[in-house]
Amino acid sequence: MDSSGEVAIILSSSVFLFLFLALIKIFHKLWWKPTSIQRLMALQGIKGPAYRLVHGNTKEIFNMQNEAMGKPQGLSHDIFSRVQPHFHSWIKLYGKNFLQWYGLRPQLIITEPELCKEILNDKDRAYPKSKPKSFVKQLLGDGPVTTTNTEKWGKLRKVANYAFHGESLKSMTPATIASAEIMLERWKNQDGKEIEMFEEFRLLTSEVISRTAFGSSYLEGEKIFEMLMKLSFLTFKNSLKLRIPGIR
Repeated sequence: MDSSGEVAIILSSSVFLFLFLALIKIFHKLWWKPTSIQRLMALQGIKGPAYRLVHGNTKEIFNMQNEAMGKPQGLSHDIFSRVQPHFHSWIKLYGKNFLQWYGLRPQLIITEPELCKEILNDKDRAYPKSKPKSFVKQLLGDGPVTTTNTEKWGKLRKVANYAFHGESLKSMTPATIASAEIMLERWKNQDGKEIEMFEEFRLLTSEVISRTAFGSSYLEGEKIFEMLMKLSFLTFKNSLKLRIPGIR
């Protein structure tokens, strides 16, 4: 066999070995690791919906939310089953604490009050803040909600705290009352008609924020609030969509 034939065999073997190792790595990442985590958690008494290849439980959650939102809402206090139908269903099936999957990422859901209290106190910093999804940071920037840098978060929180001091909140009372009076006055002209309460209270909240934070009315800042609503919609719309690296 000449040298060119030997080179071809070596190249073919190298390509085959590379593809074989790549397949093993993909199999480990997409199936072996998630199912191993699920088994280990089950041994500790933490169960949950079964992991689905690549998507995890995102498709199930999306379908359950669509189904819940597609049903008419009657006069009832049963809101939880409508806004978080997957939590409502899975708590019944698997208990107050369970494991669910956002794609390949396991999420431990804790609803037991004592455990929630321990996590929120976190005096030993044993529960670091999870990194936000990339699209959330792109939409909302690097503020108190999205930053994971403890030092930076502390500075931002300190700046924001001033607005929530007792005296600061007291000074907002007249503006809040004035906004509520405007809303009630508007309702007087709706006697006998149906009122869309979600929209009314959205307007009331926007009006209060405009008056207390910017010294103006909602109408003057209407475009800003419209853009914020669009940002909220985009964030919610993308929350259950998985990103493939390199494809936006």
